[in-house]
Amino acid sequence: MVHGPCSNTPDPLWPSEAGKYIAERSKDVTVNDQAVKTAAEDAAKEFISESRTLQAFKDLPLHPNFADDAAIDFIFAVDTLNFCFWSDDPEETYKVKYKDTFYSGYWSIVAALKRAEDEGKPVFSAIFMSSVDLDEFKHIVRSDTIVEIPLLKERLKAYNEAGRVLLEKYDGSFSNCIRRCNKDAVQLVNILAADFSSYRDESVFDGRPIALYKRAQIAVADIWLCFEGRGLGEFSNIDKLTMFADYRVPQTLEYFGILQYSKELKEKLQNRETLQSGCRLESEIRGCSIEAVEKLKSETRKILLSNPETTKYAKIVNSITIDNHLWDFAASHRSKMAHLEFHRVRTIFY
Repeated sequence: MVHGPCSNTPDPLWPSEAGKYIAERSKDVTVNDQAVKTAAEDAAKEFISESRTLQAFKDLPLHPNFADDAAIDFIFAVDTLNFCFWSDDPEETYKVKYKDTFYSGYWSIVAALKRAEDEGKPVFSAIFMSSVDLDEFKHIVRSDTIVEIPLLKERLKAYNEAGRVLLEKYDGSFSNCIRRCNKDAVQLVNILAADFSSYRDESVFDGRPIALYKRAQIAVADIWLCFEGRGLGEFSNIDKLTMFADYRVPQTLEYFGILQYSKELKEKLQNRETLQSGCRLESEIRGCSIEAVEKLKSETRKILLSNPETTKYAKIVNSITIDNHLWDFAASHRSKMAHLEFHRVRTIFY
């Protein structure tokens, strides 16, 4: 959030500071430091096995194969629509069929846009993004199950706004936005939050403005990963980014015993109560998740740096790669984690 020079409202705390601030005041969520150390051992083994690399982003089947301006347009459009895929009935979810494969969650919106591109729609173009109407957009994100995509109108609003701002401020290309930040990841996140309202993931906790910036940070992280930290993906302070506080990674952190919930919160989750966006419980889950991953990152690095033979693996350990490790674990162990309910919030921020 950008405040005027005469404003008495303090700037929101940056996500890492917000996470610490929330964790210190949290009443219903705690971070178990011993569980962090145990999970760090497993994370370190994954980095040592080299199953966690920057190349992995481009290796995924629906992602761009090359790091270029077209890839940046793809990332920006996808991340503008990357939020809230859960359905009221966990047995029936929004899915998109693309080339004989059904995709859900994050991959559903990637598949929908790829499908539309194959059908001749310039879905990664700022001109198209700014002008597409509800009927055409609804067709683009149509479901291949009985469950339609949640928050359809909110998605269209974000998509239209993103295209319009690109045309008005960045000559129609998010690449120009990246160039303006001078390799500063924090500045790019702040630009996203300032110029694109759907990325402005801010609220108030115990009287203090906080920023968690899940989608703004993941957009920058995706560019870093796609370019493998080079060219337009080179950021001098990429380690300033935190994990991406959504609903799946906290579920994984609970599975590992890192996040522990009060009886009252646990009952709400088990009953699948929908929490209000910006409420205290949501902020505690998200903020403590950020603080937990900051600790997990530090412990994983410490393990790798303690042995001369593994120090080389520590260089790509940051909150982005730790988050990806946790998110991938959730994706591949859904049945093991099925007994744990994630927190449910209808929001555009994650």
